[in-house]
Amino acid sequence: MRFLHTSDWHLGRAFHRVDMLDAQAAFVGHLVETVREHAVDAVVVSGDVYDRAVPPLAAVELYDDALHRLARLGVPTVMISGNHDSARRLGVGAGLLDRAGIHLRTDPAGCGIPVVLPDAHGDVAFYGLPYLEPALVKAEFAVEKAGHEAVLAAAMDRVRADLAGRAAGTRSVVLAHAFVTGGEQSDSERDITVGGVAAVPAGVFDGVDYVALGHLHGCQALTGRVRYSGSPLPYSFSEHRHRKSMWLVDLDAAGTVTAERVDCPVPRALARLRGTLDDLLADPALTRHEEAWVEATLTDPVRPDDPMARLTERFPHTLSLVFDPERAPDERGVSYARRLADRTDQQIAEDFVAHVRGAGPDAREQAVLRDAFDAVRADEAVREVAR
Repeated sequence: MRFLHTSDWHLGRAFHRVDMLDAQAAFVGHLVETVREHAVDAVVVSGDVYDRAVPPLAAVELYDDALHRLARLGVPTVMISGNHDSARRLGVGAGLLDRAGIHLRTDPAGCGIPVVLPDAHGDVAFYGLPYLEPALVKAEFAVEKAGHEAVLAAAMDRVRADLAGRAAGTRSVVLAHAFVTGGEQSDSERDITVGGVAAVPAGVFDGVDYVALGHLHGCQALTGRVRYSGSPLPYSFSEHRHRKSMWLVDLDAAGTVTAERVDCPVPRALARLRGTLDDLLADPALTRHEEAWVEATLTDPVRPDDPMARLTERFPHTLSLVFDPERAPDERGVSYARRLADRTDQQIAEDFVAHVRGAGPDAREQAVLRDAFDAVRADEAVREVAR
């Protein structure tokens, strides 16, 4: 069985102020051509098809075009909803689409019901685990404490139970949208932390032949059988070193995995430049970045005049300008944004308590803050589902 593993299309998303719809359309064309060129037997899409619960019409039209083109090839597609998608909206018409070979798995109750595709060696069962928001699926999986590991473990119990009842030699693929321990993050993924914990151990997925993950935007292999495809396009400058690709996976008769990367078309290179404005404008080594999308961090001790206008004369596609003046270690004036960089909402709140009270929160108070942030995030998820 040869299948193509992709995820995190984020249709409708922009890169800073640049509309990415044309680039997303080019990716869809590349996906279809890859399926045809490599004689792919199935396509799996591991969530975050859209960038938000109510996507713009142009994004919906592109999604519709992608499904029609895949259906015309006669290649089955298995797709799950991610944390950016509205599961209910994405799942509309799932029963009808099944007949066209487009298998949408957006209902947590169906985690243990696979899409079974045969090949010359028998059956391959594809299990779709949509993004499982712990606060919303706790009752479905009868777990005592709402957390990512608990609900994913319960979902995988259903997968293993179904697999145990199938013919010997049935191979298995699981699609899941989650943050698995060991994965490398970027700035463009939405935080899914619950109870102070976002990641789940890869061992949750033991017992299946291949795990096609979505959520993290960098293509990476956590083990030979557990992989992220990453997003096909960059959505933040933190992805400037990513090689955007999909996994082309071969599953042999024994369930052994062979995987290779298929590169995706990238509309424009990314560059992160740092230095004084004069240095950035004069350095001949930066010539290769003149046609890239640029994030420039200026280290001038005093903010220069018209920095964006001057930068765009040399780097016309500069999209982000950051000021990080070089000062002595004890010099005051570090920006608020810099002080908050890489800090979670929980850490910022604890710092605020320490600032106004003179001492940070104790363990009980930390738990209260954590529960409050979890409740707000869960409420936002409920509101998105209801929209």
